[in-house]
Amino acid sequence: MNNRGLQSLLKDSVPVGELAPHAGPYGVHDTLRHGFSSVKSELMPSHPLEVLENSFQLNQNKMNFATLRNIQGLHAPLRLQMEYKAVKQVQRLPFLMSSNIALETLQGNDECIGFEDILNDPTQSEVMGEPHLMMEYKLGLL
Repeated sequence: MNNRGLQSLLKDSVPVGELAPHAGPYGVHDTLRHGFSSVKSELMPSHPLEVLENSFQLNQNKMNFATLRNIQGLHAPLRLQMEYKAVKQVQRLPFLMSSNIALETLQGNDECIGFEDILNDPTQSEVMGEPHLMMEYKLGLL
């Protein structure tokens, strides 16, 4: 194989930086800050209903806001969206799990028991990391 053929092969190859979108300073995926890389999130859904299931809550909120707007006027959905935004901003420290019970109460999901209520045990979580490092990252000190 001549040298020219090798250069054309290298030119058409994919750079390492594109393979790891959350690459750290050395071109390697930063698992501590961005979690484990998952190929599943990059794949197409396996069934058409999976897309509908994932967007169910968003569609439900849109329908509720449209109904609220038709009944009470423009101010009601705007006020409710403002309350949702304010409640989403209140959270615990980044290394502690936050239940966000206020948001669930506003959305009416506080009385519903789903699989995430039973299988989402914070003691079995893999999110726990070094608290000081996580706070420094959130505050932009790293």
